[in-house]
Amino acid sequence: MSRHIRKTAVIGAGVMGASIAAHLANAGIPVLLLDMVPKGQESGHAAVATLEKKQVRNQLADNAVKKLKKQKPAPLASPSSLALIETGNLEDDLSRLSEVDWVIEVIIENLDAKKQLFEKIDQVRKKGSIVTSNTSGISIKAMAEGRSADFKEHFLGTHFFNPPRYLKLIELIPLEDTKKDVISFIRQFAEEKLGKGVVEAKDTPNFIANRIGTYGLLVTVHEMVKNGYTVGEVDSVTGPLIGRPKSATFRTLDVVGLDTFLHVAKNVYDETEGDERAMFDPPQFMKSMAENGWIGAKSGQGFYLKKDGAITQLNPETMEYEPRNKLKAPSIDRTKAIKSKKEKLKTVVFADDKAGNLLWAIISPVLVYTAEKTFEIANDIQAVDEAMRWGFGWDLGPFELWDALGFRQTVEKIQTDGHVLPNWVIDMYEAGRESIYQNGQFYDQSGDKPVRKHEKHLSLNVLKQNHTISKNTGASLIDIGDDVALLKFTSPNNSIGLDVIQMINKAIDETEANYKGLVIGNEGRNFCVGANLMMMLMEAQDDNFYELDMVVRQFQKMTSRIRYANVPVVVAPYQMTLGGGSEISLPAASIQASHETYMGLVEVGVGLIPGGGGNKELYLRNLERFGDKTPAQLQQAARETFEKIATAKVSTSAAEARDNGFLSSRDAIVMNDLFVNYEAKQKVISLSDGGYQAPGKKKIPVTGEAGYATLMLGAEMMKWGGYASEHDLKIAKKLAFVISGGRLREGTLVDEQYLLDLEREAFLSLIGEPKSQQRMQYMLSKGKPLRN
Repeated sequence: MSRHIRKTAVIGAGVMGASIAAHLANAGIPVLLLDMVPKGQESGHAAVATLEKKQVRNQLADNAVKKLKKQKPAPLASPSSLALIETGNLEDDLSRLSEVDWVIEVIIENLDAKKQLFEKIDQVRKKGSIVTSNTSGISIKAMAEGRSADFKEHFLGTHFFNPPRYLKLIELIPLEDTKKDVISFIRQFAEEKLGKGVVEAKDTPNFIANRIGTYGLLVTVHEMVKNGYTVGEVDSVTGPLIGRPKSATFRTLDVVGLDTFLHVAKNVYDETEGDERAMFDPPQFMKSMAENGWIGAKSGQGFYLKKDGAITQLNPETMEYEPRNKLKAPSIDRTKAIKSKKEKLKTVVFADDKAGNLLWAIISPVLVYTAEKTFEIANDIQAVDEAMRWGFGWDLGPFELWDALGFRQTVEKIQTDGHVLPNWVIDMYEAGRESIYQNGQFYDQSGDKPVRKHEKHLSLNVLKQNHTISKNTGASLIDIGDDVALLKFTSPNNSIGLDVIQMINKAIDETEANYKGLVIGNEGRNFCVGANLMMMLMEAQDDNFYELDMVVRQFQKMTSRIRYANVPVVVAPYQMTLGGGSEISLPAASIQASHETYMGLVEVGVGLIPGGGGNKELYLRNLERFGDKTPAQLQQAARETFEKIATAKVSTSAAEARDNGFLSSRDAIVMNDLFVNYEAKQKVISLSDGGYQAPGKKKIPVTGEAGYATLMLGAEMMKWGGYASEHDLKIAKKLAFVISGGRLREGTLVDEQYLLDLEREAFLSLIGEPKSQQRMQYMLSKGKPLRN
């Protein structure tokens, strides 16, 4: 049968339920958010009559929606998403579940409460509608006991990870009764509409990610206590050094909440026995922390406490806070000179020093435990690795980590330590296998399986190996099939230098001659964080303004080539798309932006204005947005452009980038970041097959002196109010002059090159300013803007 989800319901308006509702709304899906009718005391109204009012009876859900506007990180991609969330209560609106295609339960983690709710849902839901539980560990089978056959056929667990907007993982936990097409439909819907990474888990305590992740965290805590490491020492080596999030171990626990963590650990403790059960029994000091209310960020203190302006760490022995410290070891120093992540990892994990001893003591038990439990909790190895990458933010899942350390070397060291490995690992080792993953396959008990790869995930690193058309130090041009080429940056941090500019020009030449069009897309942490700031600063400090002028001219010509190429150039940004990254995106025939795209022209933060055509391109988009026929429309377009650039406004999502004028109707938002390059490729094909023609060059109306005066009035008021420095005002004057078109009459028509020349002259004058150079230097050394 054909399935669809046009409307959803979320039951339970706590932090998690409301956040799931927000993410559904972010995806454009209407959602009904229900919770209980508050009791008199809960509602804040003593009179019984007041409880008959709808706004009071919906108060729990209404308050949850109000909190969405203030939560950090923001669950909503745009304030406009709120319009898709409707609130109600379980007494008045339960029957409305017959209107929806998917009901998600997110109430208290109590089996009896869930069973009672599902009994009510079973009576009112429409036949064929999907019902799921967001439980983090309660048995799915137990929840469904006593329910109708149709209910069971359409019931499964959908374990979102918190916060749902940002963490990619959803674990699907089906029943034996769950229809196969229901499982495949929810998988596809979650991947394509919600942007999720989906793994199928077995109905065991805590499923996959929380089972392995909780074990790993507790192994680390026990090791800290056993060998006298401090909280700060552990966190200093269990974060980015080994491919884990910056929050490492204890900062992660503070963010998650110790109360939540202890509850998750208890799920496994109650269902296991022996050594495994003992490991899931947290040390007494953690229980004491919970009793004291020291549960992390939401209570103001946990493993860390901000005290007198400084971050202090908890001493588990004294239960007092002391100055935070970091672990120091020779192996950590050696890793600073190593570029390869794999070699860096091996260097520190296998080191015979304090860092190596700690890391081996916490990593090796996790590898052994994961190997023991994999086929109990998951269908295969890949699901476990994906769950840990998508749910806990690891760069490498446990088995990928094993390969990175060296499969055979790691097995031998584990055995030397006296650990017993499961038979399937021993079988691999004795068969002479060098790695768990090889040749696009991974080991499985029944024989190697091909690595699952979604058809919409274009792996550029794989394609690059055999399909490279051309490359230099900054970028590679790759044939991605169907007569489409893709340009991928290979520069440090995907920054833009002359090598990248040259390759973009070469890519356009090649695609105009031989391809339907060009995608500009990357892989890695961010799409592009801007131009090579270090290079520009060095040239400015050497007074080499002839070289800088040449570079800016080349950048401007390159972005103009993107706009006027004879084939469609489609850009696929994601994550940080700042400065030059936005300047490359704005002139494209179309932008296919990941849902989590943070766009902004941020050059004022380093004492400059955009120099690669960004001012002109954002102004053109705002003219499209507001119109260009009347003085009022011109003023509005100029004002919006000025404000976004002068305040270095960065969108917090692609939806906000659209609100800010960076995305238009010819662009699209792609919910799954893994699919952006695929969707960009499809857009190239669609535009090309539709007879794409480059836009014609035309004159641009500007606001002139009248517009300049208006823009400067706002800037002067910021200065008078103490919100802007003298140097900020100098930058604002340059920017206002560029956007308004200079000393011209309002409505004067100018060509693009005129605006580009103004932009380049302003950029070069500012980069020569000592205070701008101070800002550039500060950004390079501190990673944050300087106000001077």
